[in-house]
Amino acid sequence: MPSTDLPPDPAPRIEGGLSAEAKAATGATVLKAMSMTTKLARLVLLLGHGGQVTNNPHESAYHCGACAGQTGEVSARLLAQLLNDPETRAGLPAHGIELAEDTVFLAGLHDTTTDRIALFRDDAAPAHAADIAQAEDWLARAGGLARSERALRLPGATANSIGQRALNWAEVRPEWGLAGCAAFIAAPRPATAHADLAGRAFLHNYDWKADAGFGTLELILTAPVVVASWISLQYYGSSVAPDVFGGGNKLIHNVVGGIGVVQGNGGTLRPGLPWQTVHDGAQLAHEPLRLSVLVEAPREAIADILDRHPHVRALFDNRWLHLFALDDEGRMAWRYGGGLRWESNVGGADLARARPQVPA
Repeated sequence: MPSTDLPPDPAPRIEGGLSAEAKAATGATVLKAMSMTTKLARLVLLLGHGGQVTNNPHESAYHCGACAGQTGEVSARLLAQLLNDPETRAGLPAHGIELAEDTVFLAGLHDTTTDRIALFRDDAAPAHAADIAQAEDWLARAGGLARSERALRLPGATANSIGQRALNWAEVRPEWGLAGCAAFIAAPRPATAHADLAGRAFLHNYDWKADAGFGTLELILTAPVVVASWISLQYYGSSVAPDVFGGGNKLIHNVVGGIGVVQGNGGTLRPGLPWQTVHDGAQLAHEPLRLSVLVEAPREAIADILDRHPHVRALFDNRWLHLFALDDEGRMAWRYGGGLRWESNVGGADLARARPQVPA
């Protein structure tokens, strides 16, 4: 029986050009952007994502938007290699980051179609064999739970059949991708740890109190938030105006030049997602709404960044995205009203106790 896992490529390697100082600076920038600067475990997993794709010409829609529509495998493996590099580790203290000598970074790839995770042992870590084996066991069990939950939404699926659906040329809905995405949350993990977000939120661990100068906040608002907006608006347009912004009927797609699809034997290239990506045959599987961006940081800092980046600010001023500022207790205390103004959001959701409000 063929494997349903995405096949790994040979281990990538950083070839020349990076000095020891550049390695340390790059590593520090990445760790600070992920708020991973203290109390790291012995084994740190860096997981990219991609989807097992058999019959879908919209392959890039199931891979990583921040990786140019490819899987995140190469990015994760190169980053693990960089952070394990002795020259990188030696230079991190100069950037305010102290890593324990026994901390090892290990790359992996999350197959979002089958919910299986492959770990790549590119850098030998014999002292961490037990840690890796334990991580693989936890990941396998978590994958089983995820398949059981996802099978409830996929027409005709069971937890045991999801892997085989990924290989079936006749299966038009091997997964839902990011259908249902509703919110982007940048806050310390405790703010959302006990909330049931129903798999509808992009989560970014961020602690503004450790972000001197708000450089990481600026990176979040100008990079991952923008990528999340592309994803959200792609699903939104494909749902509310499928004839204009959607990809048409997947059953009769013809690939043209490797750059797009037409429906049937002619017509214009279709720009968006196939109807089967957002609809289950009876009703929409994606609730079309504008993405809510929730950030735990001072309002003044957020507004200052928007003022310096007018193209990002336009997404909020023109109501393509909603923006909320969280207080230190995880409450959606303030709502961005446009024009760099904030409005009190008294009665807003408490993320520690409930799902975030997601206005249409």
